[in-house]
Amino acid sequence: MIALKRLLPRGIAGRFALLLTLSLVSANFLALAVLSYERVRLDRAALIAREQERIVSLVPALEASVPQDRPALAKSASTRSSEVAIGATPLVSTQHDIPSALALADALTEALDGRDVRTAIRIRQDDAKGGKRVAVTASVRLLVSEGERTQWLNIRSRGRRPSPPWIEEGAFLLILGLSLVAILAVALVFVRRLTDPLTELATAARAAGRGDRTALVQTDGPREIQDAARAFNDMQARIARFDAERMRMLAAVGHDLRTPITSLRIRAEMLEPEEGDPMICTLEEMTVMADGLVAYARGVGDSEALQEVDIAALMQRACTERGVPFDCDAPAMVRGRPVALGRAFGNLLDNALKYGVAARATMTRDADTAIVAIVDKGPGISEDKLADIFNPFVRGEDSRNTTTGGAGLGLAIVRDIVAAQGGTVTLDNMQGGGLRAVVRLPLAP
Repeated sequence: MIALKRLLPRGIAGRFALLLTLSLVSANFLALAVLSYERVRLDRAALIAREQERIVSLVPALEASVPQDRPALAKSASTRSSEVAIGATPLVSTQHDIPSALALADALTEALDGRDVRTAIRIRQDDAKGGKRVAVTASVRLLVSEGERTQWLNIRSRGRRPSPPWIEEGAFLLILGLSLVAILAVALVFVRRLTDPLTELATAARAAGRGDRTALVQTDGPREIQDAARAFNDMQARIARFDAERMRMLAAVGHDLRTPITSLRIRAEMLEPEEGDPMICTLEEMTVMADGLVAYARGVGDSEALQEVDIAALMQRACTERGVPFDCDAPAMVRGRPVALGRAFGNLLDNALKYGVAARATMTRDADTAIVAIVDKGPGISEDKLADIFNPFVRGEDSRNTTTGGAGLGLAIVRDIVAAQGGTVTLDNMQGGGLRAVVRLPLAP
């Protein structure tokens, strides 16, 4: 069953074409079998009717002639498909009990005033042509004068000779092939009209997964596809509204916290140093966290439109501004938001310089992916923190000092920006020391 599933086409159009092909082939072979049976039946009926008419007209003519002339007259009545002869014994010794033979015998007996009639009907294989032929054999006892030997009219007739198998098979296969091509051509046009909206929906879903809330689907096609398209568009609109509200809330919280923090700082500075300094340190931490919330909301909630971005040029500019060496083996274009990507790469470079002393960056291509790697020479991050390092407010530095460790939102911003472009970002410790950040982005089609 698994092997059979592997042979099935993966697309709807391919599966529909396969189903249609199997249906048409099965229907044509069934029709061929029915037509073959009907042809034999019609040949048999035509041959029986023809021979019945011949016998009814031959018997009176033969009986009107003298017995010595009957063999010659019978021979002259023979044809290529029918042999007529006069004999002392009947060719059909026993009446066949099949319905068609019995019906022919009854009809001849009635037409010939009750004469002794025996008939046999067979369907035989034609050895020369390879088809089936109907054969009718009839024996009628003729009237003779008293004292003369008994005479039987023996007729052996064959139906029409079948066509050679290669002609019939070739014609059938030709008709079947032409029918399949014509029907499949028309069917595939309509199937494409059904599958194109599904392909568009899949493309829009992938774009939505990269954070593109402007990716919508046209509501055309069959009713079910229209319902799916409308549902997807409504989902996109709801997610966009939710994201916008969430980011506005975070930005508002971060912004509104600045006023009370500033007020508290002023009051703390008026206290004695031994009392005010600890409070000022705490307020500075709160300021960093509030600023981080605003930066996070701006970085993730950016409404910048998607466009073609030259990642090599973007990285070269970010590295030049920070004095970081950059190596690139080939240019790479991705579909993304250049400002947001610049912010993400800037955060990674700033972290590498801040915590790793020195850094270098490279860019390579692997099939349909652009790979940007930033390596520093710092102490790295403990393995137990690597799994959660991209979560908001998780810091890689062990200290609680926000001046050195930040608010823990920089990598969260990087992760969300890269994910919105359909990419991934990972961190891993290098052997011998240092941390490596790797960003993978899908190349533009």
